[in-house]
Amino acid sequence: MTVVLKVGDRSIEAEELLSLLAGYQMLPQFLQELLIEQAIASITCTDEEKTAACEQFYAQNQINSDEALGAWLGRYGMTQPQLEALATRGLRVEKFKQATWGPKLESYFLTRKGQLDRVIYSLIRTQDLGIAQELYFRVLEGEQSFAELARDYSQGPEAQTDGMIGPVELSVPHPTLAQMLSVSQPGQLWAPTRVGEWLVIVRLEKFIPAQLDDPMRRRLLNECFTTWLQEQLSQLGSLSPNPTSPSDNATPVAS
Repeated sequence: MTVVLKVGDRSIEAEELLSLLAGYQMLPQFLQELLIEQAIASITCTDEEKTAACEQFYAQNQINSDEALGAWLGRYGMTQPQLEALATRGLRVEKFKQATWGPKLESYFLTRKGQLDRVIYSLIRTQDLGIAQELYFRVLEGEQSFAELARDYSQGPEAQTDGMIGPVELSVPHPTLAQMLSVSQPGQLWAPTRVGEWLVIVRLEKFIPAQLDDPMRRRLLNECFTTWLQEQLSQLGSLSPNPTSPSDNATPVAS
């Protein structure tokens, strides 16, 4: 038997290590880090990037002397080259994301844009058809404002905001409601519509189209990376975690 680690009086053998990682619920994270390390193995950094990354790492970990550096390396059982690899890891991951999905980002954005567009809308919900119809005609005829009626009659949290919701992405509301909003013009009022257990009266206030700006690029790159990583983990079979599918999440009528 090969001893790979000694902790106090206990010797950890190679055959035992996998079982310990699993028992401490550390195996999924360990596998994830291995997959990432394999993916970025060919990604390099310039000398200037290495220096800047190490300086930032030293500052974050309060390593301000050779003694402090030696103590840190000893605590984590690392060598100087391993520390430098750790310090540049985040940058190498970002380079991997950009090299892998950057050229495809515009087309991916277009496939996601329908969910990324944002809306501000007013909502009244009730479970009483008679009340829903009466409130709809009051708004339609201008007898009372939408805000006043939502405050007095809506049975959801939007009553506290005069019926106003948003801005939220179109992936947030119930799919039926999202479809209504996606084909609406600002100011368009919808007659009472069944959405889940509710009858809703909805009016689009503002449509805010998604833009492929720098924050959106970062978000979509991270999204592509996360999806790729989950797929890689799932291919490992029983050793992989069971990521929650977006479809498993309940979709509320409003945020």
